Amino acid sequence: MKICFPVQNDQGLDSKVFGHFGSAPQFVVVDSETREVGQVINRDLNHQHGSCSPLKALGGQVVDAIVVDGIGGGALMGLRRAGMTVYQASADRVVDNLDLLVNNQLNEIGDDMVCSSHGHGHGQGHGHDHSHSCCH
Repeated sequence: MKICFPVQNDQGLDSKVFGHFGSAPQFVVVDSETREVGQVINRDLNHQHGSCSPLKALGGQVVDAIVVDGIGGGALMGLRRAGMTVYQASADRVVDNLDLLVNNQLNEIGDDMVCSSHGHGHGQGHGHDHSHSCCH
């Protein structure tokens, strides 16, 4: 399974999951079986608020799942329509979230967990108090 993680800096499996899908500068894509890591630059980074095009952001990269700290409703719906499952990160690093996902220990993001405002500090990690995803 190919899993995508939004990140600020590509440090492979040691990358930290970025606070929000749409404003992440890049994505790390990991094959859960081989642990092979690839990188995708966010091709929709400068989108207007509320108009993130998640498939454009991924540059055509086909993945099975996305693990995020925060995501807007439009992006979530777009990824779902494309057949991708979106999970809530519960650790800082890609490798830790990968292990949790492989062991079925990450929760799928529900409609009530999406970000609705850009006033929550893009570019900064949102931490991992996931009671309201990225909306604190």
